[in-house]
Amino acid sequence: MAACQKWKPVIVIVAVYFLMAVMNILFKKILDEGMNQLIIMTYRLTAAAVFLGPIAYFCERRSGIKLTTPILCQLFFSALIGATITQSLFLIGIKHTSAAFSTAFTNLVPVTTLLLALLLRQESVNLRTRGGMAKVLGSLICIGGGILIILYRGIPVNKTTHSGKSSDNARNQRTEVVDDSTQRWILGSAFLLTSIVCWSGWFLIQARIGKRYPCKYSSTAFMSFFGAIQSAILCFAIKRDLTIWILRGKLEILTVLFAVSMGIFGSGLCYVGMSWCVQQRGPVFTSAFSPLVQIFIICLDLAFFHEQIYLGSVIGSMLVICGLYILLWGKAKGKADNITKPTQVANPNGSSAAAADATQFSDSRCPA
Repeated sequence: MAACQKWKPVIVIVAVYFLMAVMNILFKKILDEGMNQLIIMTYRLTAAAVFLGPIAYFCERRSGIKLTTPILCQLFFSALIGATITQSLFLIGIKHTSAAFSTAFTNLVPVTTLLLALLLRQESVNLRTRGGMAKVLGSLICIGGGILIILYRGIPVNKTTHSGKSSDNARNQRTEVVDDSTQRWILGSAFLLTSIVCWSGWFLIQARIGKRYPCKYSSTAFMSFFGAIQSAILCFAIKRDLTIWILRGKLEILTVLFAVSMGIFGSGLCYVGMSWCVQQRGPVFTSAFSPLVQIFIICLDLAFFHEQIYLGSVIGSMLVICGLYILLWGKAKGKADNITKPTQVANPNGSSAAAADATQFSDSRCPA
C-alpha cells in the first residue's frame, strides 16, 4: 500500500499530461477543419464553468470568504487576460504552426513569469547563491532555445510515406503546416510568444487575487464563465454571422462535443488533478513532468497523423527543456535555502510574496 501511495502522484500527473497532449492535438485538428477559435473557446469555457460551478458550491460554500464586487471585477479582468486573450492567441498560433511546435512554448512560461516579476520588481535574484545563478542560467538557456525554435526551422528529421486515400487526407491536413512559408511560421510563433507573455502576466494577477479570494474552484468557475461571455461577444464583434454557430452535419457536432470535452477535462479534471499533485508533492514535482506533453504530442503525431518534425524544433525544444530543469532546480534550491534561514521582515505591500506564489503557480500550469 505504501508503494502504491508513493507512485500515485506520478501516475496521476502522467495521465493528466497525456490528456493535455490529446487535447492540444484535437485543437489543432479542429482548427484545421476551419472552425473559428473563438467558438471553440466559448463552448470550452462554458463547459468548464458548468462543470466546476457545482463543485465550487458544495466544496466552498462554507468557507466564510465573501465574494465582493471588487473581487468579481478582478476575476473579470483576470478572465480577459488569462482566458480570452491568452487562449485566442494560442489557438491562432497552433493554427499557423503545429501542436508539437506550440507546446514547446508552454515550457517558457516559468521563465517569462520570472522575467516579468523581475521587471515589475516583485521578485529578486541573488547571484551570490547557486539557486540564483541556476535561475539566471536556466532562463538564458530557455530564451536561447525559444529564439532558435522561432528563427530556425531546419530540415525535416522524419520521412512521411503514405499511400492511397490516407496519403491524400494526411497531405491535406498538413498543408497549412508543411507547405506554409517562413513568414507564416514566424507569424504563428509571434502569436504563441505573445500568448505566453499574457499567460505569465495572468499568473502574477492571479497570485494577488488568490490572496484575497483563495477559493480555487469558485475563482476558476467565475473566470471560465466570464471568459465564455467575453469570447462570445468578441466573436460576434469580429464576425456577425449567426450561421457559424449552427451545427451542420456529423463533423460539426463531433467538433462541438470535442470542444465541450476539452472544457470539462482540460479545464476541469486536469486542474483538479494538478492541484492534488501540487498538494502531495509540490509545484516543482508537478512541473518537472511538463515536458511529457510535448513528447506525447510528438509520439501521437508521428503514429497517427504523420506530422513533419523539423530539426530546429527538436534542438530548440531540447534547449528549452534543459533550461527549464535548471530553472526548476534553482527554484527548489532557493526555496530550501530560504527555509534554513531565519524569517525576514515581510514587505508591507506583499509584492515579493505574490511574485513567489506566481512563479511557483506557473510551474503547475494547465495549458490553454
